[in-house]
Amino acid sequence: MRQQPETRRQQIIDAAIQTLAEIGLVDFTFNAVATRADISPGLAVHYFGDKDALLEAAFRSVARKLNSYAAARLRLAEGPRARVEALVDAHLGAEGFTEDVARVWLSFWGQALHAPKLARVQKAHQQRMLSNLRYDLRQLVTPSEVGRLAETIAAMIDGVWLRSAMAGGAALQSGFARELIFDLIARNVGLKDAPPMDESFTTINPATGSVLATIKIDGAAEVNKAVSRAAAAQKLWAKTPGVERGRILHRAAALLVERNEALARLECLDTGKPIQETSTVDVLSGADCIEYYAGLARTIAGEHVDLGSAAFGYTRREPLGVVGGIGAWNYPIQIACWKSAPALACGNAMIFKPAELTPLTAIELEKIYLEAGLPEGLFQIVQGAAATGRLLSRHPGIAKMSLTGEVGTGRKVMVDAAETLKYVTLELGGKSALIVFEDANLDEAVSGALLANFYSAGEVCTNGTRVFVHRKVREAFLKKLKARTEAMIIGDPLDPATQMGALISPAHMDKVLGYIALGQRQGAVLLTGGQRVMTGALGNGAFVEPTIFTDCTDDMDIVREEIFGPVMAVLDFEDEAEVVGRANATEFGLAAGVFTNDLTRAHRVIAALDAGTCWINTYNITPIELPFGGNKQSGLGRENGRAAIEHYTQLKSVYVAMEPIDAPY
Repeated sequence: MRQQPETRRQQIIDAAIQTLAEIGLVDFTFNAVATRADISPGLAVHYFGDKDALLEAAFRSVARKLNSYAAARLRLAEGPRARVEALVDAHLGAEGFTEDVARVWLSFWGQALHAPKLARVQKAHQQRMLSNLRYDLRQLVTPSEVGRLAETIAAMIDGVWLRSAMAGGAALQSGFARELIFDLIARNVGLKDAPPMDESFTTINPATGSVLATIKIDGAAEVNKAVSRAAAAQKLWAKTPGVERGRILHRAAALLVERNEALARLECLDTGKPIQETSTVDVLSGADCIEYYAGLARTIAGEHVDLGSAAFGYTRREPLGVVGGIGAWNYPIQIACWKSAPALACGNAMIFKPAELTPLTAIELEKIYLEAGLPEGLFQIVQGAAATGRLLSRHPGIAKMSLTGEVGTGRKVMVDAAETLKYVTLELGGKSALIVFEDANLDEAVSGALLANFYSAGEVCTNGTRVFVHRKVREAFLKKLKARTEAMIIGDPLDPATQMGALISPAHMDKVLGYIALGQRQGAVLLTGGQRVMTGALGNGAFVEPTIFTDCTDDMDIVREEIFGPVMAVLDFEDEAEVVGRANATEFGLAAGVFTNDLTRAHRVIAALDAGTCWINTYNITPIELPFGGNKQSGLGRENGRAAIEHYTQLKSVYVAMEPIDAPY
């Protein structure tokens, strides 16, 4: 069958790009292109006429592909700063930044100096990048800084491509360059450059779209006042015996349990999570945390060090002072408890900012602490978005910041905290692996995969969204998985029968649906789900079907990037060493899970996985007694367990002389 002209034309363009990548511009000829396209040189000449015309078409094809990928990434980004970072990621990420493309890019740029047509394509591509940067930077910095910052970011991106191309394509790691650019953005997009803060914001029920409350935003004056009050209260609290601190925390835990029903309903309305979750997990797990640290409060101590008959030493474990906490919107009250309980047990004061999407239950926690007997000012809530959070992370009166959030936010908090050398604990995102070996109990493995992907509508940082299944059991696993997923009940979060509620917001729903569409474009096969739920009253909310992709590859965006929604990617594997290597081939390291009946293999694989929180034959169980946190880009430090005590105290060493000083002068 004869090929259509456009198909043949694209075949020649693809061959030209391949030729440039392999042999470079100097040896680029119609004969070399024709050989790779398996056509006659005359046919290539027929379509393009001369070499410059073919080069122009190839350059346009490469630029179009990169621009298309950038546009897809921009559609997934929420807010101007996220869009700027998405544009950087698109130009330096794994899909666009490859050795072959870098070498082709160098050829085009070198030839653009001599070919006006290529120069026009190059200029159009650069203007598109600058236009996107300027558009979003206008909302982040003062007008006089927009052009300077946009030009600098674009120049850094271009410089990475050129340097990498000149070095053969791979000598310069784009990941490090991305970090440098993100640091540049963080240092230049500050509070002084940001638009004035709004005075208030509304919090919305994501299941219905109705307004729940209007919340006043706290600015610099309010944060300064909160820090002053906290500092005064903390001085007295630090002198309170641990046993008394524990009694007050015990009363707070009891009040949480007593008011579980009302708090769970409020959490349900604010997050869109089903009441069957919030009533059994969210509030009660927070109470468990407070109760645990109430018991530990009286045990916090240093150690005695024997230095012989002439001296001895001891250490004191002392509170840090005033600490700051920033919560995430997926587990609002639980996270507020996870951060405040160890901080208060250790003798600190805490100022906590809940996520602006879910501000309500933290207010109730503050009231409960006061009712339980906590001194006024010791635990305070401030409200707002990123600007309010930065006031905390930059404040010189705050000794430590603890954040639960996405990786990008963690970087910003760390940069801000560095100005005053604050302690930092970061519990960030993940793209965790769940591995199902051929000897696993498949019903249990399917249960684990469902919990690891669809609990809380998939909005869980530890979720095992990369499900690796051994080829021998793949079909049986998928059959069970599909049947049980399609039986899930999606509905009104207040209905006790509902198993999956709404996503946190319409904007986040659009982001998740964008990833689903991207997965299909990149060749993943949709096993089930993939649509917004519009049935009846659910059409007013942010509901998305639980979605499963099969035939996934490791380089797909839905496999590499955190989606934070009900989207599972299933991948095949053949042997243990292979799957461990692939599971670790990610910038994240928050969690991992293994399903197998071979316990020797289970422990061996868990030891080899680079993740901070792991499970064997279950998933997403987080008892307060076990430390929780991640490796690599998934965070710093640990929450929960006795390990958290180390992150909310500082050690003082004391040397005690028992004999006269032997002075030589």
